Amino acid sequence: MTKEIIENDPYKIAGVDIDAGNDLVDKIKKNVAATHNKNVLGNIGGFAGMYELDNDIENPILVACTDGVGTKVSLAQEYGDLSGIGQDLVAMCVNDLVVCGAKPLFFLDYYASSKLNVNEAATVVKSIANACIESDCALLGGETAEMPGHYIDNNFDLAGFSVGCVSKDKIIKKDNVKNGDVLIGIESSGPHSNGFSLIRKIIKESNATDDKKTQVAKKCLEPTILYPRLIKNLILDYKINSISHITGGGLTENLPRSITEDLCVKINLNSWKIPSIFEWLKENGNISDEDMYRVFNCGIGMALFVDKSEALDISDKIKEFGMKSYIIGEVIHKKEKSSVIFV
Repeated sequence: MTKEIIENDPYKIAGVDIDAGNDLVDKIKKNVAATHNKNVLGNIGGFAGMYELDNDIENPILVACTDGVGTKVSLAQEYGDLSGIGQDLVAMCVNDLVVCGAKPLFFLDYYASSKLNVNEAATVVKSIANACIESDCALLGGETAEMPGHYIDNNFDLAGFSVGCVSKDKIIKKDNVKNGDVLIGIESSGPHSNGFSLIRKIIKESNATDDKKTQVAKKCLEPTILYPRLIKNLILDYKINSISHITGGGLTENLPRSITEDLCVKINLNSWKIPSIFEWLKENGNISDEDMYRVFNCGIGMALFVDKSEALDISDKIKEFGMKSYIIGEVIHKKEKSSVIFV
C-alpha cells in the first residue's frame, strides 16, 4: 500500500483509525494471554473465543451477566486516573456471578470511544486482565469500536460480559434463608461503581477547595473489590444460605433480592462505621439517610446470609483474606411492607 493511499484512507478521514486498533492489540496481547488457562482454546485475534468446560463439574449450569462502570468513567477521565476502571468493570460482573455460587469462567469487554487513544485503552485493558487473573477467570476476548460523531470529544464507554458455571445442586438460592439467620456485611472499598452521576454533581457543586475535591475524587475512584476468591473459599468450608451484592439500589433494594417475600432484614446501623467518604457525600450533597442507603453501599459491598452458629467462624475466615466484615443484622418474619428495617 502506497503512502498516498494510507494518507487518503477514507475511513481514517471519517475519524476511524484502523492502525490504532491494531496497535492496541499488540499492546495488550501479553496481558490477555496471561489470563488464559488450559480451558481456553485458540488465541487473541480470532472471531470468537472458545472455552472448554471442566469434566469435574456435575450437572453444570451456565450463569451469565453483563454490566458497565457508568459515569465513573467520566470522573476517572476528569481526574486523570484510569488505572482502576478495568477492575471495576470485571468486578461488577463477576461479583454478580458468585452470588448464586458460580465460579467465573471467562470475561469479555466492549470498549467504545469517539477516537481511540491507544495508551488509555491499553491501561484499561491491562486493568481488566489483572482483575481477571485475580478472579481466576480468563479474558476470552473483547471488542474496540471508534464511533466519531456518536461519542463526543474524547469520551469512551465500557461494557463487560461474564460467564460462570455452578453445579445444579450447589446453586445458592434465597429459599435457604430462614428466620433467625444473621447477616454478615463485607467491606467495600468505597462507592464501587454506583451513584457516580450524583457523586460527580456533588463534587462539582461543592464549596470545597480543588485539593479537597481531588482527594474526594481519588477516594471515589478506588477500584471495586473483587470477591470471587473469597466467596469460593467460604462456600467450600461453610453453608452460605444466600448472598447479596450491594450495587445500584444500595442496601435498601439489593438485600430483598436475596430473601423470600415472607422475610425481612433488620439492619443494625451501629454495627459498622460508615466510611468517611460517604459521610462527606451525605453532608455536601444534603442527602437524607434514607436516600444514602438506597443509592450507596455505605461501606458494605457484599452481604452473606448465614446460620447464626457459623457467623463468627465465617467472619474469622473473611479476615484471613484481608477483608473487614461485620455482623450487621438478622433475618426476621415480615410484619410490615418494608423488606429492610434500619434500627
